[in-house]
Amino acid sequence: MKDKVNILGVNVDMLNIQQSADRIMQFFNEDKLHKVYTPNSEIIMAAYKDPEFKNMLNNADLLTADGIGVVYASKFLKKPIAERAAGYDIACEVLKRINGTSHSLFLFGGKPGVAETAKEKLLEQYPDLKIVGCRNGYFKDEEDADIVKEINSSGADLLFVCLGAPKQEKWLAKNGDFLGVRVAMGIGGSLDVFAGTAERAPEFYCKHGLEWFYRLMKEPKRIGRQMALPKFAATVLVHGKKFKQD
Repeated sequence: MKDKVNILGVNVDMLNIQQSADRIMQFFNEDKLHKVYTPNSEIIMAAYKDPEFKNMLNNADLLTADGIGVVYASKFLKKPIAERAAGYDIACEVLKRINGTSHSLFLFGGKPGVAETAKEKLLEQYPDLKIVGCRNGYFKDEEDADIVKEINSSGADLLFVCLGAPKQEKWLAKNGDFLGVRVAMGIGGSLDVFAGTAERAPEFYCKHGLEWFYRLMKEPKRIGRQMALPKFAATVLVHGKKFKQD
């Protein structure tokens, strides 16, 4: 675990965007499912309080730092992560690499119609990308088997699961053994960004770790959720060094 940092019990890979994409491309060569999650401060704080959810994150094949708070926490713990490796950015890098190859993608999540719109927008950017299926994120538990069958029937080897945390992680924990894809990435609201139904913070805010501030300016009602950031920082300061670093 020398290439991971233990942040409140969650073992985050110390990889940047390019290194994460390299790892995912390697996963395609192995005949099994690989789970990729990208937790931010809020998600790690939830895992700190929920051992079952924490185990789901730690059972991932790749776990990257989607959030400047996670990067700062790693520096405080003397195992610094070089840069924020957000799910959206990693996904874009992977799409760039598989464009024009035999790899194929299934989009799962969002409101009805969002996945289809995301497909149209992605094909404008990556015209030789093989998108073999779309499915919205509104379903009942008893529909899981049909969704798995739809994904497997598509022949996809890459699955974007965009249900939001912890729903996407719980869905993969429950259904992962039945999936035929090589890589499943839980990347939250990325599908809405691909579709253009949600706006990502401008590059300046992302680059300077101020994406949270931009979101707060755009949606002041998020103040309740944003309170997880100072709680996370305080918890890392007080309890972070109690977790062993290998």
